[in-house]
Amino acid sequence: MENHSYASVVGPPGSEAYAHSPYVNGSLARGCGLATNYHNVTHPSLGNYLAATSGSSHGVTDCLPRGCPQAARSLFEEVRAAGMTWRSYQESAPRPCTRVNAGLYAPRHDPAVYYRGIAADCAGWDVPMGTARAGAFQRDLATGRLPAFAFATPNLCDDSHSCGRAAGDRWLATWVPRITSSPAYRANSTVLFVTWDEGEGGRSSDCARNTTDQGCHVATLVVSPSTPPGMRSPALFNHYGLLRTTEELLGLPGPHLGHAQDPSTASMRTAFHL
Repeated sequence: MENHSYASVVGPPGSEAYAHSPYVNGSLARGCGLATNYHNVTHPSLGNYLAATSGSSHGVTDCLPRGCPQAARSLFEEVRAAGMTWRSYQESAPRPCTRVNAGLYAPRHDPAVYYRGIAADCAGWDVPMGTARAGAFQRDLATGRLPAFAFATPNLCDDSHSCGRAAGDRWLATWVPRITSSPAYRANSTVLFVTWDEGEGGRSSDCARNTTDQGCHVATLVVSPSTPPGMRSPALFNHYGLLRTTEELLGLPGPHLGHAQDPSTASMRTAFHL
């Protein structure tokens, strides 16, 4: 999800946050896990997507893949090297591995298209999402064909970037039940993380451990069969910790990528019973 700070998304009944995000608050935060002290890494968007998949923002601002291709090793490459599969499901992408802006699709929200090391896989594994009725994501959920690691990105409207929080909330209300009713989830083998790339309204771009700037504080929800309903963790987490957690859950050999291996980077596994 995109560009909303924690306090603008999470709030009690009667609050503005609750009014705009009733599903996030009434269903996900109440029935799943919520990281209350989770932080993005930087501003603007792209650096956060790279951080969550390679352990560094690589100092980039928003740019197209041809302008800032990344040689760094990524989570996608790790998964393939371990003999597993990944998929990146991109809503409104016109074709697989699209590297240019196209309508409501933005490659800066699709990190897989930036990494040189997975260029050969990108055309087949970074795919248009489709709709909730038909398409790659719906089909893979329904038929039990999810990959070991999936990265799903709503389009510029449904991620709340251009159409507001209510649009994003409706998108989550459509897709999360499809994920939790899938064979993979019901087999207790899947965890879903819902996170926002960055907050807004702050002044700092040094966000990974910044607990005072509102633009660095975002909501992250943990949906898994083993996470007790309503569990909240005040521990400091960030996109590097999400990467570390993912690597651990997939059983990938170390070392962790980039800042995911830092001693100060906390895994989310214990806090949410994963």
